[in-house]
Amino acid sequence: MHAVALTALKGGVGKTSTTVNLAALAAAAGHRTLIWDIDPQAGATSCLGVKPKLRGGAQRLLGTDRDHTGSIRPSGLPRLDVLPGDVSLREADVIVSGNRKPRRSLKRVLAAVSRDYDVVLVDCPPGIGPATEVLVRSVDLLLVPVVPAPLDLRALDRFSDVLGDLGAPPELLAPFLSLVDRRKPLHRRLMDEVRTNRSFLGAAVPVSSAVERMPLEQIPTVVAAPRSLASIAMRELWAEVAERLDLPHP
Repeated sequence: MHAVALTALKGGVGKTSTTVNLAALAAAAGHRTLIWDIDPQAGATSCLGVKPKLRGGAQRLLGTDRDHTGSIRPSGLPRLDVLPGDVSLREADVIVSGNRKPRRSLKRVLAAVSRDYDVVLVDCPPGIGPATEVLVRSVDLLLVPVVPAPLDLRALDRFSDVLGDLGAPPELLAPFLSLVDRRKPLHRRLMDEVRTNRSFLGAAVPVSSAVERMPLEQIPTVVAAPRSLASIAMRELWAEVAERLDLPHP
């Protein structure tokens, strides 16, 4: 099983929409796929029409050894399931940091689903708290959407420093450009600049009304609007992720 976490220092950068669309593409490629939504806003859960209700709440999921697989719900798409988020996950950092072995609380969840899924995509809350700190040491790849703007690029630098302090290997981090608006000269200029940075993936996901409709339609953009520019970029991104993970893809 391969685990990929999507995270960012701030919200509104396309993290959740990317999680949902990459999961849909992974499932379409034949991989048994799970979205683990640990964001208390439960955006990924809602985008797939799944009720944002975690059975037993965050305490049962992260603070006990009880079986949590009964909380997993089908998404309506073949081979794609959801371990839903809900508001109780606002206590995730407190629960994890209070554990004598913090890493065990998250690794236990990943270990429990490893036999049933080939790919797990984790939608993390914005920022870096104890739960995210533990999680980045338990996944194979950390995807970070970055808007081509100066403050966002500086935030990525700070994030890279934090990962270094946590002992995470540099190759774990895989930033990519998100919410790109090619009409803006600043976006175009910064895109050219980051293309020279080898740590960035090549895909650039544009601002898209098709993506903005996803929470209303409750269907991944790559399914609802497969020919949109955003869907094309998402497929390019998935191809890069699959290559990093050594997964077959169409």
